[in-house]
Amino acid sequence: MAEESFQEKTEPASEHKREEARRKGKIARSVELNSAFVLLFGLLILYFGGGALVNGLATIARSAFMRAGSLPVTIDTLHNLAGSGMVNLGILMAPVILGVMIIGLASTYSQVGFVFSLEVLKPSFAKINPLEGLKRILGSRRSLMELLKSLVKVLVVGLVAYSAVEGVIVETPSLVESDPAGILGYIGQSAFGLGIRMALAFLVLAVVDFFFQRFEHERDLRMTREEVKEEMKAMEGDPTVKGRVRSIQRRVAYRRMMQDVPKADVVVANPTHLAIALRYNAEQMNAPKVVAKGADLVALKIKEIALASNVPIVEDKPLAQALYRSVDVGQEVPEKLFQAVAQLLATIYRLKQSSHTYAMN
Repeated sequence: MAEESFQEKTEPASEHKREEARRKGKIARSVELNSAFVLLFGLLILYFGGGALVNGLATIARSAFMRAGSLPVTIDTLHNLAGSGMVNLGILMAPVILGVMIIGLASTYSQVGFVFSLEVLKPSFAKINPLEGLKRILGSRRSLMELLKSLVKVLVVGLVAYSAVEGVIVETPSLVESDPAGILGYIGQSAFGLGIRMALAFLVLAVVDFFFQRFEHERDLRMTREEVKEEMKAMEGDPTVKGRVRSIQRRVAYRRMMQDVPKADVVVANPTHLAIALRYNAEQMNAPKVVAKGADLVALKIKEIALASNVPIVEDKPLAQALYRSVDVGQEVPEKLFQAVAQLLATIYRLKQSSHTYAMN
């Protein structure tokens, strides 16, 4: 067992382990990718719907100020005014909030599909143990990679933001002669341009993080060769137990086969080594059926039961060998052997009819 614990995980994860990890909520998902999509498409929503949003906010503010001058100053009045303003603001912001939610859900679904797991909500002492937390922070490879990723993210996004702001600063003096509307328009366009650049840079980093998360997920799911063997053994069953089951099945099949021998019409034998019991019912069968067969001791047992049950035994070495090789118990005689078996059964029926007629006389 000590050697097993130090085995390297070199084998790819099996489908069973992947499904088990997914059931427990362990999936390859990049939170950064969700944030990048929400930021980028949120900015686009605000850009294309910003005019309507500003007009709506202006209408709400104008209505509130117009009503404020004619309403008595009481606690109830302030509550009603604030409540109606919040409702109108919620209705105005609903498309933006709903759009951002849809983008976030679509981003998550595109990464992992639909996953519902309560395993991550189960209480665990390891999650609140400060020693375990410190170990995960200081001694974990993943935590070091997350720290490096955060530093790179701050550096790249900061450089992009600095380059965008530098361009805005250079053009700022030209706004001195502009009117307030022009200044506000320039500020809005500059802010949108800055946001888009930062969002695109963040998106590039998020795509890299997505592939990194998939790589780490696959690495964590790797198995040792011993784990692969144990899983295959568990899924296929213990060989000892399977052997016992097969032994029981053979005994049951043997008992059922011997019970069908007295119902046979004839037993074809290869003097001592083989015995095949045949039965034919024209109303229920398309062809004669093998109800029992065996070799050596089993053949002797079949012939013993046949003699005790007055079932005719016919020695036909070629036919017995052909039936034993080509027909299993419960199967009908194949077409290539049907003529030989039919002739044999016809002979048996004639002998039975002759014996019956002789007994009658």
